[in-house]
Amino acid sequence: MTTLLIVVHVIVCLFLICIVLLQHGKGADIGATFGGSSQSLFGTEGPIPLLNKITTFAAIIFMGTSITLAYLAAHKSSGTIMKDVQVQEEQAPAQQTPITVPMPTAPTATNEAPKKTGEQPAKK
Repeated sequence: MTTLLIVVHVIVCLFLICIVLLQHGKGADIGATFGGSSQSLFGTEGPIPLLNKITTFAAIIFMGTSITLAYLAAHKSSGTIMKDVQVQEEQAPAQQTPITVPMPTAPTATNEAPKKTGEQPAKK
């Protein structure tokens, strides 16, 4: 389905480019008023209405295929390679013993202040 839409989209895109290049600009009408050809095959206005209808039709198909391809790309299901892997549940041990962290002991209260380095002990 997507491949067919891409092929149609590319063909319509190239056709749209060609049909737009075939049309003449607004400045070409001024030259036709001062002695241009009559273009009796397409009537007094020339091929403009026919080319406008073809361009409009091609633009509608181009927009339709663009929107459809964008929708298909956004809603494309993505498979996973992990679908065959079984999920193993972790088994918790029946009883865990709490981890005890030894606490540092506080210094005992003494009458002497802690000695600073480089100081002489007090004489009694």
